[in-house]
Amino acid sequence: MSDDLSVVLGAGPVGQALTERLIDDGRAVRVVTRSGKANVANEVEVVAGDIADPNAAERACAGASVVYGCVGLDYAGWQEKWPPMMEGMLSGAASAGARFVFMDNCYMYGPVDVAMTEDLPLTDYGRKPATRSKLTEMWQAAHAAGRVEAASVRASDFYGPRVSASALGDISIGRIAKGRSAQVLGDPDLPHSFTYVPDIARALISVADADDAFGQAWNVPNAPDRTLRDILTLVAADLGRELSIQAMPKWMLSAVGVFNTNVRELKEMLYQWERPFHVDSSKFAARFWSDATPFEDGIAATVPSYPTS
Repeated sequence: MSDDLSVVLGAGPVGQALTERLIDDGRAVRVVTRSGKANVANEVEVVAGDIADPNAAERACAGASVVYGCVGLDYAGWQEKWPPMMEGMLSGAASAGARFVFMDNCYMYGPVDVAMTEDLPLTDYGRKPATRSKLTEMWQAAHAAGRVEAASVRASDFYGPRVSASALGDISIGRIAKGRSAQVLGDPDLPHSFTYVPDIARALISVADADDAFGQAWNVPNAPDRTLRDILTLVAADLGRELSIQAMPKWMLSAVGVFNTNVRELKEMLYQWERPFHVDSSKFAARFWSDATPFEDGIAATVPSYPTS
């Protein structure tokens, strides 16, 4: 096993997939979660740490050669919660002299009617997209100042084993698995980029291992865009189910949002489902690889992770 230590901050679907791939590559891994618990292999060191506390983050990242920021939050309170977490992650990586690779999404592009490339300007739209722009500015400033080598890997809406809170998660694949109607946001017949979680893990390592990748953002390769209806048709066929789709209207989100903060926060992100949503990964493909997992293979690997009763 390599003497280099990879520290993975967060143990959600991406953090778990990344940890598995690092272990398969023969690398030493430490996983950091707030609780000190994670569903990972026995040989993985798991420690508790609040990465919003720079001192705790520095202790958690001690000895690392690479720090991967794979943490996630519920939608509520992003403006207040995310910046201290980013500062903690940067402090942890910097104190260890480690490279920092942030697993990001595509919110910082905001509502655009063009293909999303890494050189688009950062948006000031809304709360969550504007917060993602701020986080981008934070890691870019840390890199430019020579504080830490930093880069980000940007994924579109993702799917895969263990994914629950996603358009291709519990509300759609999970419901089809139980013989119910899939619930979708917006128009299910618009083309949309989706990212397979194991491809995100592969991309994170590709960037971390490349000396020339830092100071930059990289869009993860995706299978060719498909509509939600097309993808859910694959899901239903894999399960031997009839496909039924229930599109959730805006008024329903408003009504449910009165009682559920996360649902209320979904409203400003509806633009992603009201127009074609294409993430351009040609920059990444030119430097690394372009063979994203086909939907047929990704769905076949994903469906068994959802209970059917």
